[in-house]
Amino acid sequence: IDSGAEKADPTLPAAALTSVPAACVSKVELRVSCKALLDRDTLNKSDPCVILMVQSQGQWTELDRTEVIKSNLHPVFAKVFTLDYYFEEVQKLRFEVYDIHGTHSIGTRDDDFLGGMECTLGQIVAQKKMVKPLFLKYGKYAGKSTITVHAEEISGNNGYVELSFCAKKLDDKDLFSKSDPFLEIYRINDDDTEQLVHRTEVIKNNLNPVWESFKVSLSSLCSCDEDRKLKCLVWDYDSRGKHDFIGEFYTTFREMQKATVGNKVTWDCVNPKYKSKKRHYKNSGLVILSELKLHRVYSFLDYIMGGCQIHFTVAIDFTASNGDPRNSCSLHYINPYQPNEYLKALIAVGEICQDYDSDKRFSALGFGARIPPNYEVSHDFAINFNPDDDECEEIQGVVEAYQNCLPKIQLYGPTNVAPIISRLAKLAAREEITVEASRYHILLILTDGVITDMADTREAIVRASYQPLSIIIVGVGNADFTDMQILDGDDGVLRSPKGEPVLRDIVQFVPFRDFKTASPAALAKCVLAEVPKQVVEYYSHKGIPPKCPIADSSFSIAGTPE
Repeated sequence: IDSGAEKADPTLPAAALTSVPAACVSKVELRVSCKALLDRDTLNKSDPCVILMVQSQGQWTELDRTEVIKSNLHPVFAKVFTLDYYFEEVQKLRFEVYDIHGTHSIGTRDDDFLGGMECTLGQIVAQKKMVKPLFLKYGKYAGKSTITVHAEEISGNNGYVELSFCAKKLDDKDLFSKSDPFLEIYRINDDDTEQLVHRTEVIKNNLNPVWESFKVSLSSLCSCDEDRKLKCLVWDYDSRGKHDFIGEFYTTFREMQKATVGNKVTWDCVNPKYKSKKRHYKNSGLVILSELKLHRVYSFLDYIMGGCQIHFTVAIDFTASNGDPRNSCSLHYINPYQPNEYLKALIAVGEICQDYDSDKRFSALGFGARIPPNYEVSHDFAINFNPDDDECEEIQGVVEAYQNCLPKIQLYGPTNVAPIISRLAKLAAREEITVEASRYHILLILTDGVITDMADTREAIVRASYQPLSIIIVGVGNADFTDMQILDGDDGVLRSPKGEPVLRDIVQFVPFRDFKTASPAALAKCVLAEVPKQVVEYYSHKGIPPKCPIADSSFSIAGTPE
């Protein structure tokens, strides 16, 4: 009974035990099923197995595989694939389905291959449920075969709980005064070890203590497992550290959740020694959970998988400092064999974002040029010259609009970006009317020099920080971008000319030259790494939960092997 006595020391700081941990790498579970698979067997149906391949440095390698389901053309696999998820990376996956014959090795015979499908992890989580046809070699359909992939986030930190405990009629352990009780809560780990979660303060000389409410993350309390066993101990405090054991009880977070408004949960505080020796012993008092408040902390994937779309807009610098596009020294020169820096940055970032926009249409804007028909300077124009619809079909459509507009405009100046930021902020503000996490905007600004309307831009960014918008600025060329660092709040809080601070840090600035020798993926990873945090910060500040995805009842365990 006294095995925990040496653990109990209320003089130790408990704050560190109850702090909500920072978010870690998101993990995603993928569940796979197939329909209408090809039948490769003469006497029986195919015995399918799915292999998950991942691409790294251009090479496909096997990550994991499902079990083999015997004689089934519509298998639902029990195996769950677990992957680390990174928004800022293109994580290419390939699912290959094979008919397995005993110990026959996979892939040695073409007729064992039932079909494959390639996609990105981003596409799967954006759709939550992806259904794709299977293809044989050389792009030929595998009949009517399809593969369905369901995604679910493994939540490592999905909120915290606020608990209020009190006790009644505790045993009196002191001779000349009443007990000085405190409560400890331990989490029972998978290996049966005990981890201290929280220790309350000591209530002096009181057999009916009311302890202060405290907050603890669900990760700390129960490892986000509602049925994990929790051990609770009540002690009578001793200043020399030899605390007297009053009693204990066991519970789970699921049981604790019965303490809703108006309801309380009560446990007998039992001393096992007394219980075994005293015939009529009932308890050493009662411990009561008088209130429980659950605070859900949503993740980026909660919003994406709830249906939030990421709308991508690019704004391109067409000022004269870029050089004549017809000259090979120009930053806008179109080399048929090598994309310029503008295109490299656009494609690197755009290819990530396109997985999170269902219609795959992206706004493409320009600034700093004289445009037709009157050739007046514009700091906010559609590069497809359609003011009513500035969107292009997929990233390739943006590339084509960029290439087509170059011969039609006159590069001019100055480098003013505030008008485009203000435009996007007004567009993003429309989302507030819906009071839903339906669309978040990313604005990519590509510029070859320090902006000339710095004061107006700072003001526009402060205004934009209140909207569902993140801004990425990539400096193209060899200009001195030192003054641009002021827009990136990493070194301090950005303020408007009047001194008003941004509500959120929404700007990320990087010079493209830092990534000239790196892969395009490195640039995307750098500039997009902060976006998930910015998305969560915005919706959390507004108190907007993720949209509830439509429940899909078609995915069941029917068809699994007996």
